[in-house]
Amino acid sequence: MPQDKQPIVFCDFDGTITLSDNIVAIMKHFDPPGCEQIVNDIVSGAKSIRQGVGEMFALLPSSLKEDITQYVLNTAGIRPGFAELLKLCREKEIPFYVTSGGIDFFLRPLLAPFDIEESHIFCNSADFAGERIEIVWPHPCDEHCKNDCGMCKTRVIRRFPEDRYFRMLIGDSITDFEGAKLADLVFARSHLATRCRELGLPHHEYDTFFDVIRVLETLANPGAPESVTS
Repeated sequence: MPQDKQPIVFCDFDGTITLSDNIVAIMKHFDPPGCEQIVNDIVSGAKSIRQGVGEMFALLPSSLKEDITQYVLNTAGIRPGFAELLKLCREKEIPFYVTSGGIDFFLRPLLAPFDIEESHIFCNSADFAGERIEIVWPHPCDEHCKNDCGMCKTRVIRRFPEDRYFRMLIGDSITDFEGAKLADLVFARSHLATRCRELGLPHHEYDTFFDVIRVLETLANPGAPESVTS
């Protein structure tokens, strides 16, 4: 890890901090008519993530807010080692940011026990004022990104210049692909690991956050052996 740069971590939420993708789980459980086609359109690229996620939640009545929140709280498991990773980052003074395409009304209650600074959580929001759930996008793509991400992770990462920060990304899916291209080091699993291998991006594959912790401790001790997949 370069001594002249501040290390910083950007971590995905769904399928990374949590063991499964909560938006997928919500849609499967509540099963609104028309959802499956929207999911297929997102996967095929016919619809952007922002458009597709907005359309999926618009299929659900606002009256389900508490039911959805409770369902996620009851079913979403936290990946082992998450609390320990946060502890290490605090000890090493490594800023930790959650960068998520998830929605605040279920994401923040899940993260509440971990005491992450409010300004370090980037996600989408939901408006329940109308008959149907409306997703709000406080962190849209800027002029540097044309992917219509909804919550643009590259926009967040670019707030921390590469000449000053050693930028590390932890993720698992298509929402992390563009961010991985900007990061100095990637921790990847699932679809992101496959994409990193295809693009030849240096990365570490992980199953739990204990795997991430081992690499960070190695980087903090340059004399120790290190293994990077590329």
